Amino acid sequence: MKRSIIIVLDSVGIGEMPDACNYGDAGSNTLHNIAEAVGGLELPNLESLGLGNIYRIKGVHAQSNPKGCYGKMAEASRGKDTTSGHWEMAGVILENALPTFPQGFPQEFIARYEKAIGRGVLGNEVASGTEIIQRLGEEHLRTGKPIVYTSADSVFQVAAHEEVVPLPELMHFCKLAREMLTGDLQVGRVIARPFLGQVGEFYRTSHRHDFALEPPRKTLLEYISEQGLAVNAVGKIRDIYAGKGITDFCSTKSNMDGVDNTLAYMTKTNVGLIMTNLVDFDMVYGHRNNVEGYVQALKDFDQRLPELVALLRPEDLLVITADHGCDPTFPGTDHTREYVPLLVYGQSVKHGVNLGVRSTFADLGATVAEYLGLDPLPVGKSFLAEIRND
Repeated sequence: MKRSIIIVLDSVGIGEMPDACNYGDAGSNTLHNIAEAVGGLELPNLESLGLGNIYRIKGVHAQSNPKGCYGKMAEASRGKDTTSGHWEMAGVILENALPTFPQGFPQEFIARYEKAIGRGVLGNEVASGTEIIQRLGEEHLRTGKPIVYTSADSVFQVAAHEEVVPLPELMHFCKLAREMLTGDLQVGRVIARPFLGQVGEFYRTSHRHDFALEPPRKTLLEYISEQGLAVNAVGKIRDIYAGKGITDFCSTKSNMDGVDNTLAYMTKTNVGLIMTNLVDFDMVYGHRNNVEGYVQALKDFDQRLPELVALLRPEDLLVITADHGCDPTFPGTDHTREYVPLLVYGQSVKHGVNLGVRSTFADLGATVAEYLGLDPLPVGKSFLAEIRND
């Protein structure tokens, strides 16, 4: 009757990786820099698990005997996006980075795409999603042309006002893009970005949907579900893994909605995996350089952590981590190439084990696989023997 609960704090990085300079991210450190910007963080519950033992975070103190095991993980895959980070956690390391388009997508492709959807498009540039809808939203209302844009990540994003392009039609546009983006254009995700509002006051809605590339190899989620165990996905987890290996899922409207749904699964799922992505850290605050909002989101999660701990059963394994960084104090609005925190807790887990610096996110997947009694994954080194309280 074993369960593992993995909670991914989307973008909550904990310091630049050695190759961060290759990505223009030297000096990035999401948690540390946020704490410095506001004079310190108060995260007592994460602190008690050992967050302050991983790295210096102003206001978050190292514990002499934290309740959890702690460390940080390096990304072995090329890149710094959601797809590569989550896939690596589940045992798929990408040797080649997914393609990005700093000059926009090739005009030949855009022409074919316009023909396929039956209308022209606006944009086709690297942009902040909140900025581009303000800048091109009025023209979009007038012409009905969807707004296409990308970022430093491997994404093709399509934004449209819900009263101009109804949601089913926008989803159709994105499905077509997913089918057309092949070969050298095979981005990690096609993202529907619906919005509402009036000129000068446009805002994105919660109806975002990701059309992800299927993982090139079998992931931890598939290995688990093939054994007849539950794999419950909360938030955009289902999208990231293109539904592969997932037995049940729910979308979320916010971080706190994500916590609520995680708690709901914990009350009804007996064995297997519950995996949650809390996207607001990244989407709402990191990409918008909103330091104060990011701080509040961290506090909000910290305050809910005792609820999660209270529902843990004696054999449960709780893991709190991230998929990349998105330092809101850093120039630009893109993800940052960072280590991610690793906190592990459970009644059958030792206290205060320093897991050090893991060479790949895949160590997490290898550990969960061993914990659930599966055969070893092709990549990753399990740390279960280090933390198990036999």
